[in-house]
Amino acid sequence: MDYKKMAQEILDEVGGPENVSNMTHCATRLRLTLKDTSNVDSKALEAIDGVQNAVNKAGQYQILIGTEVPKLYEEFEPLVKGESTDAMTQDNGSSGSIIGNIFSAISAISAIFAPLLPALAGSGILRGLLILAVQIGIISEDSGTYSILFVASMSVFYFLPVLLAFTSARRFGASPYISALIGASLIHPDFIALMGDAGNGATTDFFNIPVVLMEYNSTVVPIILSIWAFSYLYKFLDNHVTENLKLVVIPLVSLAIMVPLTVIIIGPIGVYSGEAVANVVNWLIERSSILTGIVVGGGWSVLVSLGIHWAVNPIMINNVSTYGFDYIVPFTFACNFAVIGTTIGVYFKAKNKKLRGFAVTGLVTVALSAIIEATLFGLLVKNKKLFLSQIIGGAVGGAYLGLTKVVTNAFVFGSVTTFPAFVENNSANFINAMIGLLISLVVSAILAYVFTRKDEQLAQ
Repeated sequence: MDYKKMAQEILDEVGGPENVSNMTHCATRLRLTLKDTSNVDSKALEAIDGVQNAVNKAGQYQILIGTEVPKLYEEFEPLVKGESTDAMTQDNGSSGSIIGNIFSAISAISAIFAPLLPALAGSGILRGLLILAVQIGIISEDSGTYSILFVASMSVFYFLPVLLAFTSARRFGASPYISALIGASLIHPDFIALMGDAGNGATTDFFNIPVVLMEYNSTVVPIILSIWAFSYLYKFLDNHVTENLKLVVIPLVSLAIMVPLTVIIIGPIGVYSGEAVANVVNWLIERSSILTGIVVGGGWSVLVSLGIHWAVNPIMINNVSTYGFDYIVPFTFACNFAVIGTTIGVYFKAKNKKLRGFAVTGLVTVALSAIIEATLFGLLVKNKKLFLSQIIGGAVGGAYLGLTKVVTNAFVFGSVTTFPAFVENNSANFINAMIGLLISLVVSAILAYVFTRKDEQLAQ
């Protein structure tokens, strides 16, 4: 695939670099905020080789590429950045409407977390395999092998403030390296040592200003808020400090201001607000886990189709990094296995070779990579009955997962390859997970088989 040619063709169809006010990508989609969407032809975009789907949501064009989207983005970004980079990073919504601002915020979340997804997923699977190896007696918890693999699987969570600082800086237009230093300062051993044995809530002072100390390793919200604030300071300094002094003055002033500001004000606010949101979500799950399973398991594909599922991902990541487990991830598995079930029902009922081939491709893609967008846009969204089959299957399976309180020990995408995330000290968690996912698959397969006509065609 010639990604440079593809990038240029996409840019031409969306009105050129002068029409792009913001750009980012998630796991499968190129996301563009355009100044003027009136002349953009989605059909023309979809006709470009390599583009699977293009939709316009609240002024943001979401162009479905697949898992190769980072390669496209590498070619696309330099083509756009002939224009003002500052304009792109600050103009996040074309309409200024509430919906536009919501999509803009989700786009920011997507840009911050997307680069870390492979590391999070790989670490999660390694963690599950390590737990399994201990349970069956291959590795002892007292061995050096266990310690090394444990560190390998958990470092991504411990050092989240550093990693998120870097990706947040790229999204907000600050220096990624100074931002990473701000994140690293929050988990420096000497800073952690200030808490002693008291933990969160211990106090110290900074020039007689009281400082409430927090443990920032594995946290999500504080560093994102900090780098968002830092981006304004960085741009101010970059505009007002002379070129011959920037090398020293910008990092000096940035660190001297942002590290104290973060530990005094931004950090505690971030920790408490992040914990509050996570506690509310987990409280709702505890109070009505079945209903939550129905809503999330059945509705996750709707969120994905709108591109707004990224708003929930930080909650799951925060749960895993803070508590070591999460209830919501299993519900997303239910959705994905309902998609697999739908493709199975279509395959066994339809006679059209093209449709059956697309169903098999979707089945394999979701089962191995957990990427549902191609099947979602290529098959389900275009056929309301099949979409309903998938939603019902995900809801029923999600209800069972909620009833049995299934959790994962990692933030992963739902596929066969990520089953180790269900491995816990109690084998019931894994068994119930498999039952719930099988329910999702079977229910959606049966409904899809019933709703599919023998002469069903692949909608264009």
